[in-house]
Amino acid sequence: MEYTKMPIDIPEQISILKNRGLVIGDATTALLHFSDISYFRLASYWKTFEIDSASHELVTGTSLHDVLSLYAFDRELRGVIFAAIQDIEIALRTRIIHHFSMAHGAFWFMNDALFSDIKIFQRCLSSLQNEVERSKEDFLLEHFKKYDSPPMPPVWKTLEVASFGTLSKLYCNMADTSVKKSVSKSFGLPQYKYLESWIRSITVLRNCCAHHARIWNRRFPWKPQLPRELPLDWIDSSKTLPIKLYALLSTILYLEQSISVNSSVKERLLALLAILPRGRLKAMGFPEDWQKQDLWR
Repeated sequence: MEYTKMPIDIPEQISILKNRGLVIGDATTALLHFSDISYFRLASYWKTFEIDSASHELVTGTSLHDVLSLYAFDRELRGVIFAAIQDIEIALRTRIIHHFSMAHGAFWFMNDALFSDIKIFQRCLSSLQNEVERSKEDFLLEHFKKYDSPPMPPVWKTLEVASFGTLSKLYCNMADTSVKKSVSKSFGLPQYKYLESWIRSITVLRNCCAHHARIWNRRFPWKPQLPRELPLDWIDSSKTLPIKLYALLSTILYLEQSISVNSSVKERLLALLAILPRGRLKAMGFPEDWQKQDLWR
């Protein structure tokens, strides 16, 4: 089927939404909002108010203010999540560097014999080389002024410019399960498979936040493993949908418990979630009794 829709200007966009039942309010203010936030981006938020997916008719009384409030909530939520993932990323990088280096030396990331999948290894090494070459970090510039062999700096310098995705792949692809267990136990996870699953899932969430994608009411492609019991405060995972945000937020809060430079992520999340109606929480996979769960109390 060929796409034949033509672009329409902002006043016409607003007119279409009025015909679908959206209460616009002040027209001048609405024009300003649609000049700053695209129709297509906001559409993800007013869809939840639709009562007919064919005609796109909206629930009576739905206003542009309702849509923008949900958009603003999602923006604030991304900010809180991104800050929390920063804590996790820095801790993960530090612990991978320490545990892997103590077991396999300063240049383990260049040794293909230590990894399970040679293609993943090659992609990771290529990514690291690119990051190192384009980085302007003083510690890398100073390194190359002094050393020319090996061709890459030691891991404690190189991984400082690695992306969260590359860190995740390096960890998951490492063949030495004993050293992977050491890293996972440092996060309160008794099995390294749990950490593999969690950081893969968090990588997707991190990329959504970095690219300003909608987080609220999203289904995520990677599903974190949700154990029944864990050593630290945890949730009743039997009531949790792993494809929804609640599961990912729970993994983030769990990991935060083992990070000494702990942020106020739980307090910030609770304050933000308190302003959201129950139905909007359900769209993120929150169970009815989420506030009674050990992790969230």
